[in-house]
Amino acid sequence: MDFFAHGLWAGAAGLAANHKLKRKLRFGWVVLWGVFPDAFAFCPTAVVLLWNRFFGEPVTARLLFSRAVRGALPMVVWPEKLYPLSHSLIVFAVVFALVWWLRRPVLVMLAWPLHILMDIPTHGGGVYRTPFLWPLSSFQFSGIWWSRRWFMILNYSCLVAAYLGLLLWSKRRD
Repeated sequence: MDFFAHGLWAGAAGLAANHKLKRKLRFGWVVLWGVFPDAFAFCPTAVVLLWNRFFGEPVTARLLFSRAVRGALPMVVWPEKLYPLSHSLIVFAVVFALVWWLRRPVLVMLAWPLHILMDIPTHGGGVYRTPFLWPLSSFQFSGIWWSRRWFMILNYSCLVAAYLGLLLWSKRRD
């Protein structure tokens, strides 16, 4: 699923949860955790691109993925190295347990596994299928491509319906 849809779905889930929870979830934090897996995987490369664009030799996408450029930058900035870390339910469980142990549960973090669960059926074959069981298993599900026009229309139509439903629900409760 695309970056913006993840944030919007996480936000909708947070708003719905706020109707049931005593301690309210902050919308911005829920959205942030909803986009976290993709931001973690792809932002370092974007930062390198922007840095090179403004302070060094302009780098095109074709040049970025050439072997010469890839060899010149640390491997940690490449999305295919970071993607398994941020898209693993195992890694999430370890991080969540550690945060819970250090302090009270941070419920907004639950938008992270929501992101992963939405990615599993919406990522087709290729490099970015969701490695949701990494590092215990390399199993990945080859789902539909989220970038297909019909899916994008359906997804954003469902988002509009979800937010309208939440709006009507909150008006009815008032």
